[in-house]
Amino acid sequence: MHIDFETLEPTAAYAMLTQTIVPRPVAWVLSRNEDDSLNLAPYSYFNAISANPPMIMLSIGKHADGREKDTRRNIEARSECVVHIAHTDQAEIMNATAATLDAGVPEIDEVSKTFNPEQLRLTSMPGSSLPRLAECRVAFACRHVQTHEVGPQGVVFASVSDVWLDDSIVDEDAKGRVRVSAAALDPIARLGGGEYVAPGRIISVERPK
Repeated sequence: MHIDFETLEPTAAYAMLTQTIVPRPVAWVLSRNEDDSLNLAPYSYFNAISANPPMIMLSIGKHADGREKDTRRNIEARSECVVHIAHTDQAEIMNATAATLDAGVPEIDEVSKTFNPEQLRLTSMPGSSLPRLAECRVAFACRHVQTHEVGPQGVVFASVSDVWLDDSIVDEDAKGRVRVSAAALDPIARLGGGEYVAPGRIISVERPK
């Protein structure tokens, strides 16, 4: 089957891209609203883009009515966010924070009405005035660098100042370097539609010189 993207409506192009570029890491992003409450939302148009300097990117779309999403507005206005890597046990609660709410309504408060509030417990985050989700095993303190417009998407570039790693996912290799266990991290990854994937068989292949 051959599909010419120029023949596709944007919704069909989105469906095709998100069902074939898989799996995608998910950034569970915490930012601060204008009234000082906290916003929390997942994004799968996300990845690391540089190690020197350490940087990530988030591609954030708009609401159906054209409004900018709180996450983008918050990051640009207050210059920081905390990006979490959720594990598979958090799939349902992470997905719940993707609900469309009125501007400024804290997802943490709304989701806590349905889920155990302990699952959304906050604790301090090194390198940030924002807290992190205590149950996540990885959290990055990030600062806004710039935003590029790509169609309706705002591609947000952010530098990483600090990372917090749960002790349960960390060990050292023979040279004393920090090594994160993918199996212990158990990261959730996005597929198409409402599908996610948990880590299955993990293979190791040595890169050529």
